[in-house]
Amino acid sequence: MKTSSLNFRDRQALFQGVDGGHYDVLVIGGGITGAGIARDAALRGLRVALVEARDFASGTSGRSSKMIHGGLRYLAQGHVALVREAARERTILRAIAPHLVQPMPFVLPAKNAMAKAKLKTGLWTFEKLAEIAPADRHQVWSIEDIHNHEPLMRTEHVCGALAYTEYLTDDARLTLVNIRSAQEAGATILSYAPVKTILLEGGKAVGVKVAGALPGETYTASIHAKFIVNAAGPWVDAIRALEDEKAEKRLLLTKGIHLVLPREKLPISHTVIMQTEDKRSVFAVPKGDFVYVGTTDTFYQQSDYWPQITRTDVDYLFAALANRFAIKDLTPADIVSLWAGIRPLLAEEGKSPSEISRKDEVWTSASGILSIAGGKLTAYRKMAERVVSTIESKLGREPSPCVTAIARLPGGDVDMNALRNAPELQKLETAVANLLVNKYGSEAINIAKDGGDVCAEMHQALHVEGALTLEDYWMRRSSRALFSRDAGLSILAEAAAIMADYYQWSPARRDQEIETCKTIHHQNMTAIGEG
Repeated sequence: MKTSSLNFRDRQALFQGVDGGHYDVLVIGGGITGAGIARDAALRGLRVALVEARDFASGTSGRSSKMIHGGLRYLAQGHVALVREAARERTILRAIAPHLVQPMPFVLPAKNAMAKAKLKTGLWTFEKLAEIAPADRHQVWSIEDIHNHEPLMRTEHVCGALAYTEYLTDDARLTLVNIRSAQEAGATILSYAPVKTILLEGGKAVGVKVAGALPGETYTASIHAKFIVNAAGPWVDAIRALEDEKAEKRLLLTKGIHLVLPREKLPISHTVIMQTEDKRSVFAVPKGDFVYVGTTDTFYQQSDYWPQITRTDVDYLFAALANRFAIKDLTPADIVSLWAGIRPLLAEEGKSPSEISRKDEVWTSASGILSIAGGKLTAYRKMAERVVSTIESKLGREPSPCVTAIARLPGGDVDMNALRNAPELQKLETAVANLLVNKYGSEAINIAKDGGDVCAEMHQALHVEGALTLEDYWMRRSSRALFSRDAGLSILAEAAAIMADYYQWSPARRDQEIETCKTIHHQNMTAIGEG
């Protein structure tokens, strides 16, 4: 067994170590789908390599609504099997990563008595299918209950609401711990190593050639594998084009944006479901000192790393807020940060973005590469289980048991209540301690011992979590880019200095890393006139 620590300091050795290597499975893509597949395959004893063009979860998997859904909406569509699966997966993820999967009460307003009765029936059915404990089942709120629990909610066009439990996560960190678990089980992991060429022999894909993508790198490596999985998210079609430039595109991309507000501007205690003008559901989600709101769902043609956020996107979400909450002084100028992501959906002609199925689909090319696209964050583990079982069959192996439902993820080997009472964490401010617990789980104690500050987080990010750029830490390891008063801009110089010392960056490289982060923030904020 390897360690679960991702220490990528010696890039040359990493490329040399993988160059010419032969594996059972090569996974292209370090989002949640690829991470889940690599973890499952490695835990079943397959020789696994995973390559990622940028950082882990730097695409779709770090730009979601950060929710682990139980599948309630599938029930309205009649997909009972999907409801059972989603509910089961929610329970499993809570068990194997309790620090990253946290319960949150959701509030679903009902416009009239008939709607309330229908919602009650739906939730009762859902809770039966999901085997929800009686103590955790939904509550029916009257107008008075709404005023007591969420006084800012408008009640002039509703007759009450239903409150039920769903789960929130840190999507980027959930991806990261799956990557770490894969390495601990024996997988070889390489980030910032985009695939440049698919290696073919006799018309069959036998490997890939990758190249280092960090500034000044000239490293390359040829990696061979019996089976290749294309889990590149929005870039699945781009990988398919390397294999066959005439390959027909299978994906239809949509864009979703979220905005972040200070919680004092929208002081809510529950996740409140809001309806938009086009009858979609969007969410206002409390998270510490902030509330994030999203998401939009519009067609987007390009697989941009940073999709453009427009004022139309922002106004769409503000209209939903104005419709649901009685707040007069809330304006786009209050926005702390924004993020946008691309969803890789399977094209369905004639359907609107929100009507396109989120179900995953797997197909195999003429050269033998298996591609996977679609799917929901909640179901990533089960998707991976199905894919790895398929791989084992194609490799002629006897089916082996999947253990990802019981093997805890890094940081998840902990009793959360006991952890919060650990002496090391009790010494910190309560807000800081809670942030560390919910990000790092059992590893929060080590970070608390180091002081619980930026320096301590950086030590973890560099020595354990494979951060190679300042953006990796600022955006995904710490989420300071999203959930800080100044979008984390004030800590960039300190963090960059630590990284520069560790990786021996020149002053010019250090300054460029800072500038890159500032540019990302300012480009996102141009939608509200700040750039």
